[in-house]
Amino acid sequence: MIKYREISGLIFLKKLLKELKQLLKIGVPIFGSQISYMGMGVTDTIVAGQASALDLSGLAIGNALTMPIYFLFGGCLFAVTPIVAQLFGAKQFEEIGEKVRQILWLSLGIGIIGFFAYRNLSLLIPFFDIDQEITVISDGYLKAMSYGFVANMVFTCLRCYSEGMGLTLPVFWIAFIGMLLNIPLDIIFVYGYLGLPPMGGVGCGIATSINVIVGMVILIIVILRKQDYASTKLFSRFSKPNKKTTLEALKLGFPIGFGLFVELSMFSGAALIIGSLGAAVVGAHTVAINIASVFFMLPLSIGLAAATRIGNLVGESNVLQAQYASYVTVLVCFLGACINTLCILLLRDGLVSLYSNDIEVIAIAVNLLFFAAVFQIPDGLQMGALGSLRGYKDTFAPMLMLIVTYWFLALPVGYMLTYHGILGNPLGASGIWIGMITGLVTFSTLIIPRLRYTSNKFIQRANPKPL
Repeated sequence: MIKYREISGLIFLKKLLKELKQLLKIGVPIFGSQISYMGMGVTDTIVAGQASALDLSGLAIGNALTMPIYFLFGGCLFAVTPIVAQLFGAKQFEEIGEKVRQILWLSLGIGIIGFFAYRNLSLLIPFFDIDQEITVISDGYLKAMSYGFVANMVFTCLRCYSEGMGLTLPVFWIAFIGMLLNIPLDIIFVYGYLGLPPMGGVGCGIATSINVIVGMVILIIVILRKQDYASTKLFSRFSKPNKKTTLEALKLGFPIGFGLFVELSMFSGAALIIGSLGAAVVGAHTVAINIASVFFMLPLSIGLAAATRIGNLVGESNVLQAQYASYVTVLVCFLGACINTLCILLLRDGLVSLYSNDIEVIAIAVNLLFFAAVFQIPDGLQMGALGSLRGYKDTFAPMLMLIVTYWFLALPVGYMLTYHGILGNPLGASGIWIGMITGLVTFSTLIIPRLRYTSNKFIQRANPKPL
């Protein structure tokens, strides 16, 4: 009996490690890419902040307006990953090329719409009580960012195409090079070198647009020259826009984009809710959100990798392994989130001191980081399940769950606890964090059964023979 248990345990461990290896092979470069993208934002913040407080504020307002629009529009193109992943698993390589060529037309259309949207986003600024000098910088930043939006959408489409085939390493290197290139570009345009006038925060927008155009060109060259892409014949022929493919991409991608928009709006809404509590509270909340976001990169990368891994397995009609991979994904995200929780709890004093030397901000932020630590666990669980469901092309139901749990639960509960509390004792900033945790826990308890239901449905459809 003992020997049988030992053999069974070894088989289980071997199977687990094999799946984990496949997941990490895809996920580690994605993690590197996410860190690189974050590094670009950090460089913008540091360089603009050194220019002046006005430039930093203008950059912050500009980013607050551009990020939701980028994810709402760009999220539609995230559908390319599961579409390509399933075709890749089915070894329909030339069909991948055909689909992506058709979706590239969609990316151009979205890019043009986004170009005009970015150029007119400053029309929203007068609705907020923002200083005129900051408004001018934000407007210039938004217009500078608009010049790179079409290239950004094309890059997003090609990046998801590459990642859908499990080719995440080339994307990482391009993101890493972009992070390095962003440093001199920011310095040149913000401070004014090489005969250029100082542009302040607006220069960060110009640097970003140049960077994304360069990244798009490099990725196209890599696709043309690297043999790993040759079987899809992506650029070997011309394809017209296709209504069926466009609708397929939008049907799958719009829920992803809108879901990301809902998630971002929860965080933006949280900041607005506590806005009247004072600068120290808002600053501490910003620090806590930033630290939580950095640690979230680990489960985020694993969840994104799962969309590719599970899509590949579904395409291969290996639905039993796809279900196993989805469970491993949730497990890894959970374990990673637990490690994140411990790190935040143990290091929160030191982490906060990296962001501020204001005693009041530090005290509030250290308290909020307790909630940020708890926040990691349901956030990690939901990302594992959400990424897995994308691999199954299941995106609409998760979007509805996000709307209900974030807009109709997290924010109202957070507002109530912040200003009214329990038994008439307002909880302040802690209240909005408890509200967000409530929304995340509820979403996790809904999305994991959804993953089990979807994976079982695929197994029933395939009706595999018993082993």
